[in-house]
Amino acid sequence: MSGWFVARIHGQGPAEQINVYNLETAVAPHVYNNDRRYAVLVVDMLHDFVYGKVKCDRAVPMIPRSGELIDSARGAGVPVLYSNDSHTRKDFEIERWGEHAMRGTKGARVIGELRPRKKDVQIPKTTYSSFFNTRLERELKRTHDGKGPNTLIISGLHTDCCVRHTTADAFFRGYETIIAEDAVNSFTELQYRTGLQYLKFWYLADTLPTKKISKLF
Repeated sequence: MSGWFVARIHGQGPAEQINVYNLETAVAPHVYNNDRRYAVLVVDMLHDFVYGKVKCDRAVPMIPRSGELIDSARGAGVPVLYSNDSHTRKDFEIERWGEHAMRGTKGARVIGELRPRKKDVQIPKTTYSSFFNTRLERELKRTHDGKGPNTLIISGLHTDCCVRHTTADAFFRGYETIIAEDAVNSFTELQYRTGLQYLKFWYLADTLPTKKISKLF
């Protein structure tokens, strides 16, 4: 059985055994325990990413868990924001992936199962990070009566790309991060698992299942 095939099987095979980083040295600091303010950020759960031009079949099983997390946040008054690729032909990223999530098309819309509500905020982006050249931080600072969140709960695609770069920029800005481990994914199991390890090691992210995250609200 090829390594490529095994790596695509979620929860099975030797990809589970690969530890690229020593995670014993990576403990989330929990700096804000005395004043925890959350926001949920849903990254690139768009038609083209789930079903379309750059589809990820592994995203489909996590849709119900993503929905439960979003609903729990809304019910607790936790802000929900969506960070969405929204491209034009001039964007440099098109040279890597070809045309996808083109602005104004169905491919750039959040999938129907996770459709944003009126109070939710949608942030268009043109590259991997949800913060780079976007209004995300400005919108975050409007929440929690103008104090903004200090902890971002991140779900979506891909663990080793847009989730990774978004988490990096959150870390640089002093946010703590929680990765919804069963509501993020990547093209392969190996990418998914090493992606999570990277986030824990370098950015001290907590990785928790959505059910545990919902109990934090």
